[in-house]
Amino acid sequence: MLDPRALRTFLAVCKEGTISGAARRLNISQPSVSVAITQLERSLGAQLFDRSRTGIKLTEEGAALQRRAEAMDALLRDAETEVRLAKDGVLGPLRIGGTPGALVSLLPGALKRLEERYTSFSIHVLERPDSELAEMLRRNEIELAFVTTGLEEPPDDMDEEGFASDPFALIVGKLNDRLPAHMSLKQAESLRWILPEARGGFRRQVDALFASAEVAIPRDVLRCDSLLTTKAIIRDGQRVTILPRGVVAAEVSIGVLRAITLKEASFDRRIGVRRLRGGKLSLLAKALLDALPHP
Repeated sequence: MLDPRALRTFLAVCKEGTISGAARRLNISQPSVSVAITQLERSLGAQLFDRSRTGIKLTEEGAALQRRAEAMDALLRDAETEVRLAKDGVLGPLRIGGTPGALVSLLPGALKRLEERYTSFSIHVLERPDSELAEMLRRNEIELAFVTTGLEEPPDDMDEEGFASDPFALIVGKLNDRLPAHMSLKQAESLRWILPEARGGFRRQVDALFASAEVAIPRDVLRCDSLLTTKAIIRDGQRVTILPRGVVAAEVSIGVLRAITLKEASFDRRIGVRRLRGGKLSLLAKALLDALPHP
Protein backbone atom coordinates (compact mmCIF):
# COMPACT_ATOMS: atom_id res chain seq x y z
CA MET A 1 0.00 0.00 0.00
CA LEU A 2 1.43 3.36 -1.03
CA ASP A 3 1.62 6.10 1.56
CA PRO A 4 -0.60 9.06 0.48
CA ARG A 5 1.87 11.46 2.13
CA ALA A 6 4.69 10.08 -0.01
CA LEU A 7 2.54 10.51 -3.12
CA ARG A 8 1.83 14.11 -2.23
CA THR A 9 5.56 14.68 -1.75
CA PHE A 10 6.14 13.09 -5.17
CA LEU A 11 3.51 15.41 -6.71
CA ALA A 12 5.17 18.43 -5.15
CA VAL A 13 8.47 17.47 -6.82
CA CYS A 14 6.63 17.04 -10.14
CA LYS A 15 5.03 20.46 -9.85
CA GLU A 16 8.12 22.33 -8.66
CA GLY A 17 10.67 20.47 -10.76
CA THR A 18 13.23 20.36 -7.96
CA ILE A 19 13.70 18.78 -4.55
CA SER A 20 14.32 22.19 -2.98
CA GLY A 21 11.17 23.63 -4.57
CA ALA A 22 9.09 20.73 -3.26
CA ALA A 23 10.57 21.22 0.21
CA ARG A 24 9.57 24.90 0.20
CA ARG A 25 6.11 24.04 -1.11
CA LEU A 26 5.55 21.48 1.66
CA ASN A 27 7.44 23.45 4.31
CA ILE A 28 9.71 20.51 5.14
CA SER A 29 13.46 19.89 4.78
CA GLN A 30 15.12 18.85 1.53
CA PRO A 31 16.47 15.61 3.07
CA SER A 32 12.90 14.69 4.09
CA VAL A 33 11.75 15.07 0.49
CA SER A 34 14.70 13.04 -0.82
CA VAL A 35 14.08 10.25 1.69
CA ALA A 36 10.37 10.11 0.80
CA ILE A 37 11.13 9.82 -2.92
CA THR A 38 13.80 7.17 -2.34
CA GLN A 39 11.43 5.10 -0.18
CA LEU A 40 8.66 5.47 -2.78
CA GLU A 41 10.99 4.27 -5.56
CA ARG A 42 12.11 1.34 -3.41
CA SER A 43 8.53 0.27 -2.62
CA LEU A 44 7.57 0.46 -6.31
CA GLY A 45 10.79 -1.09 -7.59
CA ALA A 46 11.06 1.66 -10.19
CA GLN A 47 13.04 4.84 -10.77
CA LEU A 48 10.67 7.81 -10.87
CA PHE A 49 13.09 10.61 -11.83
CA ASP A 50 16.17 10.93 -13.99
CA ARG A 51 18.62 13.10 -12.06
CA SER A 52 21.37 15.19 -13.65
CA ARG A 53 23.31 18.39 -13.03
CA THR A 54 20.65 20.35 -14.92
CA GLY A 55 17.81 19.06 -12.74
CA ILE A 56 15.39 16.16 -12.64
CA LYS A 57 12.75 14.91 -15.02
CA LEU A 58 10.15 12.17 -14.87
CA THR A 59 10.88 8.71 -16.21
CA GLU A 60 8.12 6.78 -18.00
CA GLU A 61 7.34 5.06 -14.70
CA GLY A 62 7.24 8.43 -12.97
CA ALA A 63 4.84 9.85 -15.57
CA ALA A 64 2.52 6.87 -15.07
CA LEU A 65 2.56 7.39 -11.30
CA GLN A 66 1.99 11.13 -11.70
CA ARG A 67 -1.36 10.54 -13.44
CA ARG A 68 -2.53 8.22 -10.67
CA ALA A 69 -1.19 10.47 -7.92
CA GLU A 70 -3.03 13.48 -9.36
CA ALA A 71 -6.26 11.48 -9.44
CA MET A 72 -5.72 10.36 -5.84
CA ASP A 73 -4.97 13.90 -4.70
CA ALA A 74 -8.17 15.17 -6.32
CA LEU A 75 -10.19 12.42 -4.60
CA LEU A 76 -8.73 13.30 -1.20
CA ARG A 77 -9.47 17.00 -1.71
CA ASP A 78 -13.03 16.18 -2.73
CA ALA A 79 -13.49 13.95 0.32
CA GLU A 80 -12.44 16.78 2.63
CA THR A 81 -14.70 19.27 0.85
CA GLU A 82 -17.65 16.85 0.72
CA VAL A 83 -17.55 16.26 4.47
CA ARG A 84 -17.36 20.01 5.12
CA LEU A 85 -20.30 20.72 2.80
CA ALA A 86 -22.35 17.86 4.24
CA LYS A 87 -22.16 19.50 7.69
CA ASP A 88 -23.94 22.50 6.14
CA GLY A 89 -26.51 20.40 4.29
CA VAL A 90 -24.92 21.03 0.87
CA LEU A 91 -24.63 18.25 -1.71
CA GLY A 92 -21.35 18.02 -3.60
CA PRO A 93 -18.89 19.13 -4.70
CA LEU A 94 -19.18 18.12 -8.37
CA ARG A 95 -16.69 19.34 -10.96
CA ILE A 96 -17.77 19.11 -14.57
CA GLY A 97 -16.09 20.21 -17.78
CA GLY A 98 -17.26 20.66 -21.31
CA THR A 99 -17.03 22.47 -24.59
CA PRO A 100 -18.90 25.80 -24.60
CA GLY A 101 -21.62 24.69 -27.00
CA ALA A 102 -22.34 21.40 -25.23
CA LEU A 103 -22.54 23.11 -21.84
CA VAL A 104 -24.87 25.83 -23.14
CA SER A 105 -27.14 23.24 -24.77
CA LEU A 106 -27.45 20.82 -21.85
CA LEU A 107 -26.54 22.42 -18.54
CA PRO A 108 -29.05 25.28 -17.97
CA GLY A 109 -32.13 23.06 -18.26
CA ALA A 110 -30.55 20.31 -16.18
CA LEU A 111 -29.61 22.74 -13.40
CA LYS A 112 -33.15 24.11 -13.35
CA ARG A 113 -34.55 20.61 -12.84
CA LEU A 114 -31.86 19.83 -10.27
CA GLU A 115 -32.77 22.93 -8.24
CA GLU A 116 -36.35 21.69 -8.06
CA ARG A 117 -35.16 18.50 -6.33
CA TYR A 118 -32.32 19.69 -4.10
CA THR A 119 -32.15 22.74 -1.85
CA SER A 120 -28.37 23.24 -1.90
CA PHE A 121 -25.55 21.81 -3.99
CA SER A 122 -22.04 22.77 -5.10
CA ILE A 123 -21.05 22.45 -8.77
CA HIS A 124 -17.93 23.81 -10.50
CA VAL A 125 -18.11 24.23 -14.29
CA LEU A 126 -14.99 24.44 -16.47
CA GLU A 127 -15.02 25.27 -20.19
CA ARG A 128 -12.29 23.42 -22.06
CA PRO A 129 -11.63 22.16 -25.62
CA ASP A 130 -12.25 18.49 -26.45
CA SER A 131 -8.52 17.81 -26.46
CA GLU A 132 -8.19 18.54 -22.72
CA LEU A 133 -11.34 16.93 -21.34
CA ALA A 134 -10.26 13.28 -21.57
CA GLU A 135 -7.11 13.85 -19.50
CA MET A 136 -9.08 15.91 -16.99
CA LEU A 137 -11.40 12.94 -16.51
CA ARG A 138 -8.45 10.58 -16.06
CA ARG A 139 -6.88 12.88 -13.44
CA ASN A 140 -10.22 13.19 -11.60
CA GLU A 141 -10.14 16.94 -12.16
CA ILE A 142 -13.70 16.57 -13.45
CA GLU A 143 -16.29 13.81 -13.03
CA LEU A 144 -18.35 14.46 -16.16
CA ALA A 145 -17.47 15.95 -19.57
CA PHE A 146 -20.15 17.56 -21.75
CA VAL A 147 -19.13 17.06 -25.40
CA THR A 148 -20.23 16.61 -28.99
CA THR A 149 -21.01 12.91 -29.41
CA GLY A 150 -21.49 10.38 -32.18
CA LEU A 151 -18.52 11.43 -34.31
CA GLU A 152 -16.20 8.63 -33.22
CA GLU A 153 -15.88 5.91 -30.63
CA PRO A 154 -14.94 7.26 -27.19
CA PRO A 155 -11.60 6.20 -25.65
CA ASP A 156 -11.53 2.62 -24.34
CA ASP A 157 -11.55 3.78 -20.73
CA MET A 158 -14.63 6.01 -21.10
CA ASP A 159 -18.38 5.66 -21.52
CA GLU A 160 -20.39 8.07 -23.63
CA GLU A 161 -24.12 8.77 -23.51
CA GLY A 162 -26.04 11.02 -25.87
CA PHE A 163 -28.78 13.23 -24.46
CA ALA A 164 -29.93 15.62 -27.18
CA SER A 165 -29.64 16.65 -30.81
CA ASP A 166 -29.86 20.11 -32.29
CA PRO A 167 -30.08 21.19 -35.96
CA PHE A 168 -27.43 23.48 -37.41
CA ALA A 169 -28.39 26.87 -38.81
CA LEU A 170 -26.73 29.88 -40.39
CA ILE A 171 -26.64 32.52 -37.64
CA VAL A 172 -26.75 36.21 -38.63
CA GLY A 173 -27.26 39.60 -37.01
CA LYS A 174 -29.45 42.58 -37.90
CA LEU A 175 -27.01 43.88 -40.52
CA ASN A 176 -27.86 40.76 -42.52
CA ASP A 177 -31.65 41.21 -42.46
CA ARG A 178 -31.63 41.12 -46.26
CA LEU A 179 -30.73 37.42 -46.27
CA PRO A 180 -33.62 34.99 -46.91
CA ALA A 181 -35.06 32.52 -44.38
CA HIS A 182 -33.60 29.55 -46.27
CA MET A 183 -30.15 29.40 -47.87
CA SER A 184 -27.64 26.92 -49.20
CA LEU A 185 -23.99 27.02 -48.19
CA LYS A 186 -23.19 27.67 -51.85
CA GLN A 187 -25.23 30.86 -51.67
CA ALA A 188 -23.52 31.85 -48.41
CA GLU A 189 -19.90 31.09 -49.35
CA SER A 190 -19.21 34.71 -50.38
CA LEU A 191 -20.31 36.08 -46.99
CA ARG A 192 -17.88 37.07 -44.25
CA TRP A 193 -17.57 34.22 -41.75
CA ILE A 194 -16.57 33.39 -38.19
CA LEU A 195 -15.88 29.70 -37.52
CA PRO A 196 -14.36 27.57 -34.73
CA GLU A 197 -10.58 27.21 -34.47
CA ALA A 198 -10.10 24.22 -32.13
CA ARG A 199 -10.01 20.89 -33.95
CA GLY A 200 -12.56 19.18 -31.73
CA GLY A 201 -15.92 17.55 -32.36
CA PHE A 202 -17.77 20.76 -33.17
CA ARG A 203 -15.12 21.88 -35.68
CA ARG A 204 -15.28 18.48 -37.40
CA GLN A 205 -19.07 18.69 -37.72
CA VAL A 206 -18.94 22.20 -39.19
CA ASP A 207 -16.24 21.14 -41.65
CA ALA A 208 -18.38 18.12 -42.57
CA LEU A 209 -21.28 20.42 -43.46
CA PHE A 210 -19.11 22.29 -45.96
CA ALA A 211 -17.73 19.02 -47.32
CA SER A 212 -21.19 17.45 -47.80
CA ALA A 213 -22.29 20.61 -49.64
CA GLU A 214 -19.14 20.44 -51.80
CA VAL A 215 -18.32 23.99 -50.74
CA ALA A 216 -14.80 25.07 -49.81
CA ILE A 217 -14.14 26.51 -46.36
CA PRO A 218 -14.49 30.32 -46.76
CA ARG A 219 -11.29 32.31 -47.17
CA ASP A 220 -12.69 35.39 -45.45
CA VAL A 221 -12.96 33.74 -42.06
CA LEU A 222 -12.29 34.81 -38.50
CA ARG A 223 -11.45 31.83 -36.26
CA CYS A 224 -12.81 31.98 -32.70
CA ASP A 225 -13.58 29.36 -30.05
CA SER A 226 -15.33 31.68 -27.58
CA LEU A 227 -19.08 31.25 -27.94
CA LEU A 228 -19.75 34.55 -26.18
CA THR A 229 -17.36 36.45 -28.43
CA THR A 230 -18.72 34.77 -31.57
CA LYS A 231 -22.28 35.77 -30.70
CA ALA A 232 -21.21 39.37 -30.00
CA ILE A 233 -19.38 39.67 -33.32
CA ILE A 234 -22.35 38.27 -35.25
CA ARG A 235 -24.82 40.45 -33.36
CA ASP A 236 -22.99 43.72 -34.01
CA GLY A 237 -21.46 43.07 -37.43
CA GLN A 238 -21.92 41.52 -40.86
CA ARG A 239 -20.15 38.23 -40.25
CA VAL A 240 -22.13 34.99 -40.14
CA THR A 241 -21.53 31.60 -38.53
CA ILE A 242 -22.91 28.09 -38.19
CA LEU A 243 -24.26 27.11 -34.79
CA PRO A 244 -26.86 24.71 -33.41
CA ARG A 245 -30.22 26.47 -33.02
CA GLY A 246 -30.42 25.70 -29.31
CA VAL A 247 -27.16 27.51 -28.62
CA VAL A 248 -28.64 30.81 -29.84
CA ALA A 249 -32.27 30.24 -28.80
CA ALA A 250 -32.25 33.07 -26.25
CA GLU A 251 -30.78 35.63 -28.68
CA VAL A 252 -33.14 34.54 -31.47
CA SER A 253 -36.16 34.85 -29.17
CA ILE A 254 -35.43 38.54 -28.48
CA GLY A 255 -34.53 39.32 -32.09
CA VAL A 256 -30.83 40.18 -31.76
CA LEU A 257 -29.81 37.13 -33.83
CA ARG A 258 -31.57 35.19 -36.57
CA ALA A 259 -31.31 31.51 -37.47
CA ILE A 260 -31.47 30.81 -41.22
CA THR A 261 -32.32 27.26 -42.29
CA LEU A 262 -29.42 25.63 -44.14
CA LYS A 263 -30.57 23.45 -47.02
CA GLU A 264 -27.52 21.15 -46.61
CA ALA A 265 -27.92 20.63 -42.86
CA SER A 266 -28.76 16.95 -43.34
CA PHE A 267 -27.54 15.85 -39.89
CA ASP A 268 -28.01 17.32 -36.42
CA ARG A 269 -25.32 18.01 -33.91
CA ARG A 270 -25.49 15.48 -31.10
CA ILE A 271 -24.40 16.24 -27.57
CA GLY A 272 -23.93 14.20 -24.46
CA VAL A 273 -21.69 13.26 -21.56
CA ARG A 274 -18.49 11.23 -21.18
CA ARG A 275 -17.25 9.71 -17.93
CA LEU A 276 -14.59 7.23 -16.84
CA ARG A 277 -15.64 3.63 -17.38
CA GLY A 278 -16.07 1.63 -14.21
CA GLY A 279 -15.82 4.66 -11.94
CA LYS A 280 -18.38 5.11 -9.19
CA LEU A 281 -20.32 8.33 -9.69
CA SER A 282 -21.00 10.68 -6.80
CA LEU A 283 -24.59 11.24 -5.70
CA LEU A 284 -24.63 14.70 -7.25
CA ALA A 285 -23.22 13.41 -10.56
CA LYS A 286 -25.98 10.79 -10.72
CA ALA A 287 -28.59 13.43 -9.91
CA LEU A 288 -27.29 15.73 -12.65
CA LEU A 289 -27.37 12.90 -15.21
CA ASP A 290 -30.94 12.10 -14.18
CA ALA A 291 -31.85 15.76 -14.72
CA LEU A 292 -30.59 15.77 -18.32
CA PRO A 293 -33.15 15.25 -21.13
CA HIS A 294 -33.33 11.59 -22.09
CA PRO A 295 -34.01 10.87 -25.77
